[in-house]
Amino acid sequence: MAHIDYFFAVFSPWTYLAGDRLERIAAKHGASVTYKPLDLMGLFDRTGGTRPQARHPNRLKYRMQELERWSQRLGMEMKFTPAGYPPNPAPASYAVIAAQKAGGGDLGGLVQSFLRGVWVEEVNIADDAVIQEKLAAHGFDPKLALTGLFDGAVTYEKNLEEAVERGVFGAPFYIVRESDARFWGQDRLDFLDDHLGSL
Repeated sequence: MAHIDYFFAVFSPWTYLAGDRLERIAAKHGASVTYKPLDLMGLFDRTGGTRPQARHPNRLKYRMQELERWSQRLGMEMKFTPAGYPPNPAPASYAVIAAQKAGGGDLGGLVQSFLRGVWVEEVNIADDAVIQEKLAAHGFDPKLALTGLFDGAVTYEKNLEEAVERGVFGAPFYIVRESDARFWGQDRLDFLDDHLGSL
């Protein structure tokens, strides 16, 4: 059975636009997924990327057009300049890490709910009440928002180190362990699907 390591950021617009396609592809091929939320700005700093606020206006204007195109193509509601953006991604990331460790709920749904919280609902995904509500809604103990802080912080940092070591430089990023095949971006999910079919 194939295994996918999924590196992502809980506030990335491109990760939001991936929707549930990874989960559907994994189910189709009987593949398992390990969710690895990470510090995306730290990843940019470590791998030669440029933080959005430092990018040239030409790039930012094009980025906005691409977000609009993709949201329309995928039929996904999206507010392109959401209130409170960017949020502090750490607390929601810690909650995802704690939920994955605890098991028993819909982890993919939880990840997508945080992303939807940013890009559709315009809620503060760093707020304890929001995190607890989303944990409970996806079958997890809401107390994980508080009890998983230490382990979450340690793993969050480890995920960044692992990402750098394994060639990750953006989000979403998918690595198939068995082949070390790497796929960057929600627009590469079809290629991931094809690759899993060839294993």
